[in-house]
Amino acid sequence: MDRHTGVSAIVLLLWMPLRQRPGLGTLANAVAVGFVADATLALLAPARGLPAQLALLTLGILANGVATGLYIGAGLGPGPRDGLMTGLAARTGRSIRFVRTSIEITVLVAGWALGGQVGLGTLLYAFSIGPLAQHFIQRLSLDEVATGRFCNDSLRSAEAT
Repeated sequence: MDRHTGVSAIVLLLWMPLRQRPGLGTLANAVAVGFVADATLALLAPARGLPAQLALLTLGILANGVATGLYIGAGLGPGPRDGLMTGLAARTGRSIRFVRTSIEITVLVAGWALGGQVGLGTLLYAFSIGPLAQHFIQRLSLDEVATGRFCNDSLRSAEAT
């Protein structure tokens, strides 16, 4: 079991009190994402120069937001971390934007406290993936009920705060 799959299994345990149900997308995400990321990184050369790095960073964050909207919107079950996000949003009535940003900042601070590095990319991802995820889930969801439960109703309450 690789590190990504192990972390996914631990995060799935956090779903229990949220009453989230895994689906085919959940299992595929938990098992495949780490292997695909490792294989892709092994094949691609690092970006050279700040403009190329910033372009790839921006494209990567945007692509992650689109991918989140596509696979959650398909209704096949969110991945482990996204299930935590959707479960907390459903339980608390807070927006996907708020919940995902809160999760990312919590993980960022914990990683930094454990000695990890926090750079521009880490900060940009932590503060932008929540709004992007909400935006694309709203626009790419096949399930109007899920879109309303995770985005529309909680979006109104988040905008009021």
